[in-house]
Amino acid sequence: MKLRIETPLEILIDEDGVTSLRAEDPTGKFGILKGHADFLTSLVTGVVRWTGQDGMRRFCAVRGGQISIAKGTTIAITTREAVIGSDLATLEHDVLNRFQTDLDAERAEKVTSAQVELQAIRQIVNRLNPAGRHIL
Repeated sequence: MKLRIETPLEILIDEDGVTSLRAEDPTGKFGILKGHADFLTSLVTGVVRWTGQDGMRRFCAVRGGQISIAKGTTIAITTREAVIGSDLATLEHDVLNRFQTDLDAERAEKVTSAQVELQAIRQIVNRLNPAGRHIL
């Protein structure tokens, strides 16, 4: 099978001869072998594992994303960020912790942004309706 892993900035993996792949979506871990049915799902932050034609295991930490399988021979992974590594323990510990920290920070920023927007809307409504009458 052909495997392609890409981020918005680069193609990290473009490899032929992949014999199997394991990944994880929100429902759990799954495996892909040659001849797999067409498939599309979102990935959770985790480590994608695959075996090359030479029998060697390879690893790539992904920060979510999507995976698609076409015609049982082509696997495409698109992700916001990915790190290739040869040491599974390092990827699972260091890289995934960094991805999670970044995700937590983004969530906090979104909450703060939503609070600022809500406050702005309240101020606009108060300006348009200074007497506090019900508008609707």
